[in-house]
Amino acid sequence: MGTILVAYASRTGETLAIAELIAEGVRLAGHKAEVRSVAAVKTAAELAGFDGYAFGSATYHGEMLPAMKTFLFLAETAGLEGKPGGAFGAFGWSGEANDRIHQTMKHALKMSVAPDPLRLKSSRLGGGLQMAQEYGRQLARKLETQAGSSKGAEEAP
Repeated sequence: MGTILVAYASRTGETLAIAELIAEGVRLAGHKAEVRSVAAVKTAAELAGFDGYAFGSATYHGEMLPAMKTFLFLAETAGLEGKPGGAFGAFGWSGEANDRIHQTMKHALKMSVAPDPLRLKSSRLGGGLQMAQEYGRQLARKLETQAGSSKGAEEAP
């Protein structure tokens, strides 16, 4: 059983709600999940040590929230290369933050990210609850697949 950190930056509480639903999906898949505000993570040591990650931010004026930007700079020093991850967030109009976080995780942090970020206007609209939980399950499957690959590599002669 692995543990996935679901870290979020929220403006109105909607990204937090999505983070909680993603964590619920991870738990329903049989893994542990910890939900933390990015503002609560102060050191790379606090960020390191998880088996997988989901990072999310609200989009405000076409950008991720400043706290998420700071968090991603911290993540660069945490040794997350190759770790499973995904990006998510809430938005009103455009939703650029989700894509930028996803691209940062993939290219700058060199993580093994989910194919796409989770983009929701609200966890309460248009199947958002189910989509967020399924994203958590998807991250859990990615964690299992990667753990299986690592185990097979360790057992190879």
